Amino acid sequence: MCTNYQPMSPENAHQLMLSAPSFEIVEDAYPASLCLIMIADNGSYAWRQAMFGLVPEWADDLGFSKYTYNARIETVATKPSFKAAWAKRQFALVPMQSFYEPCYESGKAVRFKIARHDQQPFTVAAIWDVWSDHLNTVWSFSMLTMNADRHPLMKRFHRPKDEKRSLVIVPPEHRLDWLHADHRMARSLIQDMPVDAFYTEAAPRISEAKKHNLDLF
Repeated sequence: MCTNYQPMSPENAHQLMLSAPSFEIVEDAYPASLCLIMIADNGSYAWRQAMFGLVPEWADDLGFSKYTYNARIETVATKPSFKAAWAKRQFALVPMQSFYEPCYESGKAVRFKIARHDQQPFTVAAIWDVWSDHLNTVWSFSMLTMNADRHPLMKRFHRPKDEKRSLVIVPPEHRLDWLHADHRMARSLIQDMPVDAFYTEAAPRISEAKKHNLDLF
């Protein structure tokens, strides 16, 4: 499950042939971070600043986002936290440069980066919702994940006995299709990450590298 990613820099929006957003974006995203998402808007798209971790309208407070940063495509339509957003077809895209997962191949957890070979940003399927306490209104989102037990790249991550999961990458030609999809089309767009387009490498933080005696990248 993805808890950490590098958002696309607003100045790199042109690489996706998109207009530049006006929001300030964090450089390193974790649950509860304010990030950039795309939503449907009159046949096209619009930018929104949203919290990483979906907060349904019935939640007591924004702390809910710490538990809802990923939504499993197998259960997104039935889980209480996500089913309203899915039913309303509140589909979003999350633009990012890379994301990070733990790899245990060395016997210990090591942070790895997953990114495109061409270093271009890419978009990940998500759902969004809006929460309000009558004083503040907050947009939020959860990224969709799918089983990756047999995926050549993504099966390398997470604990050895845990199920392997992958984010759902939406390619350029299907971005607007995803944002405006009905449920049948949305499920048809859930495809494995293209293996040839992505690479992975160890990307430990300084403290982690010292702990495991790893070279820094």
